[in-house]
Amino acid sequence: MKGTANEVAGKGKQAVGKTVGNERLQGEGAAQEVKGKAQNLKGDVKNAVKDGIDKA
Repeated sequence: MKGTANEVAGKGKQAVGKTVGNERLQGEGAAQEVKGKAQNLKGDVKNAVKDGIDKA
């Protein structure tokens, strides 16, 4: 959930930064989006491990 929120916020920052010509804001948005993707990946891995343990 937190990862998705960071992805969405990051995409929004990038869009605003691009619209107003603010490269720093675009960069911050890209970083936040990557952070969100990493958080989602971490959650997916955690769930996969848990599912694997539950099936064992």
